[in-house]
Amino acid sequence: MNAHEPKRDDLYIDAAYDMIVVSNRLPVDYEQGPDGETGWKSSPGGLVTALEPVMRAADGAWIGWAGVADREFDPFEYDGINIIPVPLSATELEDYYEGFSNDTLWPLYHDVIAPPSFHREWWDAYVRVNRRFAEAAARAASDGAVVWVQDYQLQLVPRMLREKRPDLVIGFFNHIPFPAYGIYSQLPWRRQVIDGLLGADVIGFQRAADAGNFTRAVRRLFGYATRGSVIDVPGPDGNVRHVVARQFPISIDAAGFEEIARRPEVQARAHEIRESLGNPKTIMLGVDRLDYTKGIRHRLKAFGELLRDGRLSVEDVTLVQVASPSRERVETYRQLRDEIELMVGRLNGDHSTLGHQAIAYLHHGYPREEMVALYLAADVMLVTALRDGMNLVAKEFVACSFDDDGVLVLSEFTGASDELRQAILVNPHDIDGLKDAMVEAARMPRKERARRMRALRKRVRENDVAKWSATFLKTLTGAGIIASGVPEGLETAILRIADTDRLLVALDFDGTLAPLVDRPQDARATKRARAAIERLAALDDTRVAIVSGRALESLREVADPPQGALLSGSHGVELQLDAGGVTIDLRDAELAALEHLTAILEEVASGAEGAWVEWKPAGLALHTRKVVAETAAELQRVARERVESEIPELTVRTGKGVLEFSVRPSDKGEALTRLRQHAGASAVVYVGDDVTDEDAFAALENEDLGVKVGQGRSLAANRVRSPDDVADLLERLADAREVTRGGPSRWP
Repeated sequence: MNAHEPKRDDLYIDAAYDMIVVSNRLPVDYEQGPDGETGWKSSPGGLVTALEPVMRAADGAWIGWAGVADREFDPFEYDGINIIPVPLSATELEDYYEGFSNDTLWPLYHDVIAPPSFHREWWDAYVRVNRRFAEAAARAASDGAVVWVQDYQLQLVPRMLREKRPDLVIGFFNHIPFPAYGIYSQLPWRRQVIDGLLGADVIGFQRAADAGNFTRAVRRLFGYATRGSVIDVPGPDGNVRHVVARQFPISIDAAGFEEIARRPEVQARAHEIRESLGNPKTIMLGVDRLDYTKGIRHRLKAFGELLRDGRLSVEDVTLVQVASPSRERVETYRQLRDEIELMVGRLNGDHSTLGHQAIAYLHHGYPREEMVALYLAADVMLVTALRDGMNLVAKEFVACSFDDDGVLVLSEFTGASDELRQAILVNPHDIDGLKDAMVEAARMPRKERARRMRALRKRVRENDVAKWSATFLKTLTGAGIIASGVPEGLETAILRIADTDRLLVALDFDGTLAPLVDRPQDARATKRARAAIERLAALDDTRVAIVSGRALESLREVADPPQGALLSGSHGVELQLDAGGVTIDLRDAELAALEHLTAILEEVASGAEGAWVEWKPAGLALHTRKVVAETAAELQRVARERVESEIPELTVRTGKGVLEFSVRPSDKGEALTRLRQHAGASAVVYVGDDVTDEDAFAALENEDLGVKVGQGRSLAANRVRSPDDVADLLERLADAREVTRGGPSRWP
């Protein structure tokens, strides 16, 4: 054991949990009172608020450091959450946390606003601590558990955890930005960090640009194929894992902040704050950790020049700057504090009067109620970060502005700017532009303030922290309640893609256009879905394709495709394009394998009533949908083992109640790629419900739209509940497409 590590060889964990969150810090703090008493208190934050209900419902566990160096704690329960502390030594705290995490990764990931430091001993500590977190999670997780790893301090944990427990479902969320490759490539351990993250099934980022930076780094460093948000990661067994890397913008407990803001005592405190500042016409507010990424110096410089030039007067406008202490053992942060305090002192000396203070500078943190009172007291919120993953302060200010008053000045380099478009967006490096924005905010008419704030509040309420966690976990696991109809986010995506030049609408049949039935030959598309695809097929620059695992002959019979529709059968082995079907010409070896496969599957199917074999042009399918679940699983296991041992070269696919074997490898992803090329499509909509449709979702590109029907983990970014909702989706797509591409189709 390394001398820096705690002496304890293992963490005692006496339970197995189905849901585990792993983060650098626990959601509780260990504290010692003035009389020597010790105990735990909650350390509420956005992440805790989002995950508390999920953790309690799943009887989950939270793994993290307790905030005390060189101290070990046994697992315990706090307020309904199982807590598993991970120990850190004082040296590890210095090297892993203050060193590699916050003096290497933090400045690097924030576009090198401050220069990062690269030290091998820091990296060694980072690896060692990440392994300890991974081992704790591996011991605590039940079979097939969901493990959600949080943030940049633990980027190696997903790979370490997958190597120990390949049965786990692993998610990772990066709360800070991910830099462009030209910056990221400076990291000496760039491959190790990317490889660590690729151990996850889903990797979440705050912004689409961050996810794009990550996938570009994957291509440059590993050469893995990336399609849209999907990365193909080869495994040690030769199989390929599909890893999703996309944006999941985090948010706040908007309802909780508004509830506090509506309390009479909090509103009274807001009035006290204004009076203590001399009741200026305008209070501008900045709330930040004291960090060089937050743009505090730029904000102070702009405000000072406005006072100097007379565009704002100290009698009318006061700036309140809350700068909570941050990482004060790191030299860069100590220097920043000295510089900020010097600027504040100089500006107050130059511009304050006996009755009016230019800047009220507060270098300490406040409880949530006091922060809400500050938000209520402020007229203008200044968020001028030079680089920020999200910046939740902007959303907190909006949530508290229940009277639809107040102006948000927001840096375009924050993740929040992607959502809060009705703010006054600024480039904080442009001091003149920032000054103009501050003057505009101070003088904005009441009607315009209300219009903007109503739009901002609607956005924050609809996309709160609960929706963030639910969206991530649904992408990770496929779990959660899927409401009927077309959700708002999907409707927005439909309107966007309907405006593309040449659209391909590709649809699975069974379970998507048609409800699943016991007798496949009885399947038919719903009347509404059928009518909608006929409308789409008749539109200008729009093609419809039906993509199925069925043999082409069977697909034609049950689908009765509209005129001009493209067809893909047998998982892409058969294609019917505009010139007609593709003939399947099997070689002698393939014919022999097909004959051998027939004998095996017929023998297996004869062992259970309700099982049957379907013949396809290049393979066979064993159907077990009408067999009781336990027997069906055993039949599929026996069939798979026999076929893989006797005819190992065959392609095997598992679907809903079906096990398929093919003597000629192909999948729906390959079929979709060929259909896209044939149609010359600028964008694709793909809708499917089965495991076999995941290959098609993996083939989608950035501008495409994938929709999963029903439950189950999926690469698709959107979901609907049933074929009835698919019909609703297609009707809305046809409506939107008719607006942009009305009239008869010009395509053959």
